Amino acid sequence: MVRLFTLSVFYKGASEARLLKTTSDLQSFSFFQRGTVNEFMTFASKTIVERTQPALRQSVKQDAYMCHVYVRADNLAGVLIADHEYPHRVAHTLITKILDDFSATVSADQWQTGTESSIAFDSLPAFLVKYQDPKEADPLTKMQTDLDETKIILKSTIESVLERGEKLEDMVTKSEQLSMQSKAFYKTAKKTNSCCSFT
Repeated sequence: MVRLFTLSVFYKGASEARLLKTTSDLQSFSFFQRGTVNEFMTFASKTIVERTQPALRQSVKQDAYMCHVYVRADNLAGVLIADHEYPHRVAHTLITKILDDFSATVSADQWQTGTESSIAFDSLPAFLVKYQDPKEADPLTKMQTDLDETKIILKSTIESVLERGEKLEDMVTKSEQLSMQSKAFYKTAKKTNSCCSFT
């Protein structure tokens, strides 16, 4: 199943990345693992942002996770951590949307000194919930899924029509054979009747 685990917004400073806002859905992990997993994801996100050049996107495989990152030219960065099945295009589209909303809501002078508690940006949990199912959140992915389903239905319909056509052909062949047999029967019956005729 496709899983989206973490969404984070960072500011990439000269020496380190500063976490501005994050949200996560770690319900697929046991209760006792969640704290450790959250720390690992935060650490991995920060490290990836620090090692990504401005105006660059990348996707990094880390064990069972894919870390998608985008650092804008103004050093605002977004990180999305999901499983390997999560579509890359949808991940990067979501990061771009989050960063656009963040920059429209939070002024740039707060980025360098802001902390997670001082930044007022409450949209991340809603994005996390909405984009858990990329087919529902992304119109192109939904359209592709619908096209795939339509293709499967059309294929099965064509197969059933072909089967029906084959059955009709069999019936026509049998009908022709029956017609020949009935003609032969008629001739045989006429011969037999003509022999037995008493006048």
